Amino acid sequence: MLFARMSNPTAKSVFVSVAEQSADEHVAAVIRAVRAVHPHVHFRGFAGPQMRAAGCKCLEDLTAESAMAVAAFKKIPWAMKLMRRVSAHLAEHQYNLALTSDSPALHLPMAKRCQKAGVPVMFFIAPQTWAWGPPNWRNKRVRARVNRLACIWPFEVPYFQKAGIDATYVGHPSFDRLSQISPDASAMQSLRGDADPLITILPGSRSHEISEILPGQLEVIAALRKHFAKLQAVIVVAGESVRAKIDEILRNADEAVRPRLIEGDQERADAICAADLVLATSGTVTLEVAYWNTPMIVMYNTNRVLYQLIGRHLIRTPYLSIPNIVAGRDMVPEFMPYYTSTDPIVQQALEWLQDRSKLDAVRADLKATINPLVKTGAPQNVAREVLKMLGLA
Repeated sequence: MLFARMSNPTAKSVFVSVAEQSADEHVAAVIRAVRAVHPHVHFRGFAGPQMRAAGCKCLEDLTAESAMAVAAFKKIPWAMKLMRRVSAHLAEHQYNLALTSDSPALHLPMAKRCQKAGVPVMFFIAPQTWAWGPPNWRNKRVRARVNRLACIWPFEVPYFQKAGIDATYVGHPSFDRLSQISPDASAMQSLRGDADPLITILPGSRSHEISEILPGQLEVIAALRKHFAKLQAVIVVAGESVRAKIDEILRNADEAVRPRLIEGDQERADAICAADLVLATSGTVTLEVAYWNTPMIVMYNTNRVLYQLIGRHLIRTPYLSIPNIVAGRDMVPEFMPYYTSTDPIVQQALEWLQDRSKLDAVRADLKATINPLVKTGAPQNVAREVLKMLGLA
């Protein structure tokens, strides 16, 4: 048990906000962990379906409004209206703590409103100011608006503490989910069949991502099939919300390049582990592929004009994919934030697939780099910090 259950608890109220499906999942686990030892803590705010199922009262579900890259620019009027609603709500209701997760473009302005209302803020999944520059004013803003950061990477703690920000390492929440999954050997064999090689495609969890990335991934498959007669590919569907977009793209693709579709956490793990190579979009899914020690090529195709005008002046880190950021070096090839041709991607894939010793070396490198970082119990660790801030632990 995380803490001893308190005999005469005092009710506390926590304002919460998430805007991504993954954050909905992570914060729902935190809510369950808090309420397991202190059921009189009440949660209310902008919640997704999993948080609602965990007992959070919902003002509105923002997970349907999530946006990345260029799509985020279209959300500015909506976000300004939302900030006014947050200020009005905080003026009418008393909260002991605000818990926000991820989406710093939305949640740092929201944290400012919370501070103005006298509500301390805990930010779970720290803003990646170490990746965006210049860092000084960004960290100054975090320091002014956030009372405590719950960091998912150990290297973030000394970085934020050096900037005068209270930070603690809680572990990456994906490790808890992944640790509950065991690849199924028979399912992996069924996926492979006589494939030589088997390539698993992870095109993303948002329609606009898939529109930009999946066509390029299919181009790579088509080119590789000219070299490998027995090549087979599978596409992992992130959910029903994007299946229609994937079906639409596949209908317009060459029939010979239409991979099999699979869906589900277990099925995704089986497909990743069975694969010789994964073509992955950028994001948390690259951590999952690294967790299973499968070689990958990371692809992302954002708006190149906006990147040249704005993005290239802001990005500080030399790496953009999670495995390379964690390793601090080029461990897996990343073709981001955009690519103008799939030819270099095909050449990289050929280099690996035609020399299996190189694939084995990548697997060993991923294992040596990622396995020491695996720390489970993130929801319980965050819950402990929440209860500390509420004065209940």
